[in-house]
Parts: sequence; C-alpha cells; structure tokens
Amino acid sequence: MDPSDADAARDDAFRAEIRAWLQENLTGDFKAARGLGGPGREHEAFDVRVAWDRHLAAHGWTCLDWPKEYGGRAATVAQQVIFHEEYARAEAPTRVSHIGEQLLGPTLIAFGTEEQKRRFLPGIRDVTELWCQGYSEPDAGSDLANVKTTAVLSADGTEWILNGQKVWTSLAHLADWCFVIARTNPDKPKHRGLSYLLVPMDQPGVEVRPILQLTKTSEFNEVYLTDARTAAGDVVGDVDDGWRVAMATLGFERGVSTLGQQIGFRRELDGIIALAKANGAAADPLILDRLTRAGIGLDVLRLNALRSMTGLGDGAPGPEASIGKLAWARWHRDLGELAMEICGAAGTVTGPGYGLSEWQRLWLFSRADTVYGGSDEIQRNVIAERVLGLPKEPRA
Repeated sequence: MDPSDADAARDDAFRAEIRAWLQENLTGDFKAARGLGGPGREHEAFDVRVAWDRHLAAHGWTCLDWPKEYGGRAATVAQQVIFHEEYARAEAPTRVSHIGEQLLGPTLIAFGTEEQKRRFLPGIRDVTELWCQGYSEPDAGSDLANVKTTAVLSADGTEWILNGQKVWTSLAHLADWCFVIARTNPDKPKHRGLSYLLVPMDQPGVEVRPILQLTKTSEFNEVYLTDARTAAGDVVGDVDDGWRVAMATLGFERGVSTLGQQIGFRRELDGIIALAKANGAAADPLILDRLTRAGIGLDVLRLNALRSMTGLGDGAPGPEASIGKLAWARWHRDLGELAMEICGAAGTVTGPGYGLSEWQRLWLFSRADTVYGGSDEIQRNVIAERVLGLPKEPRA
C-alpha cells in the first residue's frame, strides 16, 4: 500500500478515534468482559457481549464496510484493518454478531433484493437478530455440494418446506435466523439445483442439539429440519443458483477481520513466550528456535493478509483468500502443540471439574482449525484450480 499524505492523515485520525472510543467505553461490565469469548469460549459472558455489540451499534461501530445507505460507514479497507487491529489490541470482548455482520450482510448487499435488504440488514446492524450458517451436513462437509437437505414449495407457492440435517452449526442455539443451503432441484448436477434460503429458527420444525466438544463447551450444534418453513421470497439470488451465492459468502468470511484475528494470535504467542521464560523452557535451543519461527510465521501471515486486501476493490475476497486460511490454520494448530510442549508434564493435568488452562484450551480447540471454515484439502484444491489454473478433479 502506498497511500497519499491525505489518506495517511485520514487513517491516523480514524485510528485515534476508535482507540479513544474503546478506551472510554470499555468500562464496568464491558471492561470485566475484556478478552472473553472466541473459539471454544463462546459461552463466556454472552449476555454482556450481546449488550456490548449493541453498544457498538448505537455508536456506529458495526458494519463499517457496508455502504452508507444500509447503515454502514463505507470504510476503506485500510480503515477496516485499523478497526480490527485496535479492537484486538484493546482486548475488547469477542463479537457475537460476526456471522450476520460479516457473512450474511455483505451477501445480502451483493445478491439480495431491496425488500430483503430492508427486512434483514437493520436487525444485523443493530444486533437485534443473530444468525447462524446452515451449510455442513453429515455427508456434506468439505464436499458442500453434496447436501441432502431439501426445500420444496408448498402447494399454494407461498412457502418453502425444508427437511434435512445440518451439523457443526456455530451458535445455532443462540441464533434467531439461519441461512441454509438446500437442494431445490434434484434433477440438476449437484453443484446446481441448490438454493440459499433464509430460515427462522424459532419454529416447531427446527430442533437444535448441542455437540459437546473436547473443551466441554458446545458452540457447535446439530440442526434438524422437519417440515420447517420460510417464506417463498426468502431466497437470496435466483432459485437453483445457491452455490454461487454460498461461495461468495465464504469469500467474505476470509476478509479483513483476519487482521484482527492475528492480533489475538500475537497475544497468544507473547503469552507462550512468557511461559517459556518463566518455566525455563526457553533455555532449550529447540524450543527457542520454534518460538522464533512462530514469530516469523506470524509476520508472514500479516504480510500475506495485507497483500490480499489490496485486491478488494469490490469488497469481495477472491479464491486467493484460501491461501490465508490454509496458512493461519496450520500456524495456529502448530502454536497449540508448541504451547503444550512448553507446559510439559503440567499440561497433561486439568483442574477440578475438567478445568482447562488457557494453553490446554488453545491446544484442544486448534485441532479443529484445519477443518472448519474449509478443510486444508479443500483449500489446496481451490488454490490449484482457481488460482493456479491446474486441471480440475473429476466431479459427478
């Protein structure tokens, strides 16, 4: 990036504004919730974090990248990066509205009807409606196009009726709505005949069953749809064209917020370095080498993310975003393993009632990093086929 002096001054002022606002507003219950939430810890202070998100919204700090006509700030990519960096540095509570704000919102702006935008964007912006993502199924995880969930129009054509099972649905037990990929035309090839539906969670046809994880938390869920219903107009994009819309959503998922994520990674690495110094593990040349490599690796992640951001002219990351996902997932998984090695024998013992230390929780949850959000194998295929132009794998 080579910004003009005017751009640099504008961005410096924006950084000062958000830094001062966070310092002034992270008080009381919000201050007590600093650092809480995040992967494997979504149960922490959830009500306070919802209140915090709504406080952000009331002061114009949600949906920064959205166009102004939809309640956003039309923030530049540089400003979005600054926000996520300062937010992470302040250790502000982990957001609860990520799925709605950063996945569905941009998707609706790009593909939704004006009626859908008027209906759903205000609730996302104000954090009065929470969303979850209904993609994966028992036989359709990385192979998303293999979904079996069906959606058929009712006899009078006013509603879609859905039947099927979704799995690994983050925060489904707390969500008001779910965007669901369902098969609406079984006669078309599996990458076609899918539609992207907006489905209310509070109805008799939706059953949510929490999945107990290694961390003994349950942010993931199974969702059973049994004659669940949604309005005929709650299709984003064209009927049977849901694959294209779903892929756009995944692109938005790997956008600017990864820079803030990396600030959290830096905090974890700094904590692990401090632990290694305190317990003497840093005296081991092999441990010291791995810590050094972790630091260099994190710098590379940041530079790669910044390079990827320069191509966001329309705000939608391309397939190159898969490089970042592949890189950070493996880096973070390796950091969890390094943390446990530095803990030594003490890392094998939990506290009363399966009380996990910060580093035990990091190690357990980071095992999933290379799977969720697109497995390593799928990311390699995306990079090979859509970035390098290599021949595609045979598909049915």
